Amino acid sequence: MSVILAATYDPRGEINRLKRFYPQMQAAYSDILISLPPYASLEDIKAVQSLPGADAFVNEDWTHGRYQVLKRSLQKTGSHVHYADMDRLLRWIELRCEEWQQTVEAIGQADCLVIGRTKQAWETHPQSLRQTEHIPNTLFSDLLGQAVDLSSGSKGFSRAVVELLVRNTQVGRSLGTDAEWVILPQRAGYKLETLLVDGLDWETADRHRDQAADPATQRRLAAEYDMDPTNWALRVQVAQEIVEMGLLALKRPLAVP
Repeated sequence: MSVILAATYDPRGEINRLKRFYPQMQAAYSDILISLPPYASLEDIKAVQSLPGADAFVNEDWTHGRYQVLKRSLQKTGSHVHYADMDRLLRWIELRCEEWQQTVEAIGQADCLVIGRTKQAWETHPQSLRQTEHIPNTLFSDLLGQAVDLSSGSKGFSRAVVELLVRNTQVGRSLGTDAEWVILPQRAGYKLETLLVDGLDWETADRHRDQAADPATQRRLAAEYDMDPTNWALRVQVAQEIVEMGLLALKRPLAVP
């Protein structure tokens, strides 16, 4: 068993933390792929691409970022893939390294591992995220017949499931993969397994910091986030995209490799 890391990463002042925890990633994963947005600074791009052994590339269209890193993982020889939002992953490794390592091991034993957030992790998020993400989570948990947390930014797949997703994912609405990447494997007959972790708590508070934000800073910034109505509007749009793409994934023809 070998697990590939397929991460998307929009750098927001975490490069030094990435460099600090990168050796632990190297020890846990057989390969590391990092998908970067076209608007990232040249300095950040060079810093990520200079990481030893990293396969880091820039997307022409950031809405394709998740799909392209998953597709690129098939060029490697690992048996499983851990998809992760890099900013969330950095916080997880920094604060709950053992839990993260145990999760990587669990990924290697599953076809589709939906990694969700514990109650403790959920409560660190702004209300605008908690209330809007509750909508697709509730809908698709009911439709799938089991409780799933879709938008944690972390999922695990076997190689066969990655091949299925690359063949069937609709490119261009990347946040919709939160639902697509769970629904499509179940439709193809793969078993969905779930794992709740503390380490996927709210990561946005860590931006432009040399270390992960403490709980008090998390709470303060979450309250500030909720005070901006544009953030609520954004989160409603995100939830709508996840619902729409999930419903399409439930009914469109499925090409099984």
